Amino acid sequence: MLDMVMEMITGADPYTLAAVGASLIVAVGIYYLVFILGPAETKGKSAVELGGGSLAREQVADNYKAYADFFKKPKEIENAKQVPKLVDTFYNLVTDIYEWGWGQSFHFSPAITGKSHREETRLHEEHVADLLHIKPKDKVLDAGCGVGGPMRAIAAHSGANVVGITINDYQVARARSHNKKAGLDNLCEVICGDFLNMPFTDNSFDGAYSIEATCHAPQLRDVYAEIYRVLKPGKLYVTYEWVTTPLYRADNSEHVEIIHGIEHGDALPGLRSYSQVVDIAKDVGFEVLEEKDLALPPALPWWKRLKMGRIAYYRNHVVIALLSFLGVAPQGVVDVHEMLFKTAEHLSRGGETGIFTPMHLLVCRKPEIEQ
Repeated sequence: MLDMVMEMITGADPYTLAAVGASLIVAVGIYYLVFILGPAETKGKSAVELGGGSLAREQVADNYKAYADFFKKPKEIENAKQVPKLVDTFYNLVTDIYEWGWGQSFHFSPAITGKSHREETRLHEEHVADLLHIKPKDKVLDAGCGVGGPMRAIAAHSGANVVGITINDYQVARARSHNKKAGLDNLCEVICGDFLNMPFTDNSFDGAYSIEATCHAPQLRDVYAEIYRVLKPGKLYVTYEWVTTPLYRADNSEHVEIIHGIEHGDALPGLRSYSQVVDIAKDVGFEVLEEKDLALPPALPWWKRLKMGRIAYYRNHVVIALLSFLGVAPQGVVDVHEMLFKTAEHLSRGGETGIFTPMHLLVCRKPEIEQ
């Protein structure tokens, strides 16, 4: 075979050799982009596997349009009952892209000097376990678990049994696959369900947490009340919330534009303020033991990863556009990726202006004796 190739090359004219050389360079370049640079940091997905989650290929474009139209004006959503369905659609559209371009933990973390993104993420997740004071054999709830990145870190760190719930059945399959590959399926369980109406009995968990997840709830009180219901008396709930900070001004057009961009690109039915989340937690019966914005100094900017990812975005966008053109990736994926890039711009501006944080910490306790 090698002899045949050598004979073809030695007998070819210069133009043919140039064409063959160019083709080889392009082929190697595409392979490098898709298979070497393409996979996520944690090797969860490769570019050729990008799709629409549980959606059929031909449904991706139409579902993206329905999502984009619904979240045009998040604070003016008339039918809140449709929010869970559209959040499910959102995660069908973005889960593969998130895994490919970000990793298995769909959240931000404070930047730490000398630490990689993966290490920063792990430490941010392990901090939750430490705040909960959980131990082996404890049963812990992950409300809005995604594909289970935090779940696996917390289970490995604490030895606790973690039960995750996500509204998206595609994420359930991804999480179970990752759990098995990590050898943690004996500690991690994932179910498909709505955290506004969870299929768990009262007073059944030794701890609970949510990481940048409850922001999707139409009414935050509803999900906090459900977590309160399933938590054992005296046990803790830890949450990282997406909120506007004291610097946000509703009469500042730039502030409003930034927050609206974050809401539209992340399936949020309206961001709450830092003070609202505390009041709501207290209103459902929690004792708020600690409240803190983990993005404030001495923490380094959490949005630096978005800034550093600009080159990767353009590289990824070329790959996705090419795969879509070739029919490997479904139509509509390019639009979803472009939306996420615009959202990253709004998130960065939210961080730079200080009007938004994705990591407002609340540590809450369900009283031993309910009032």
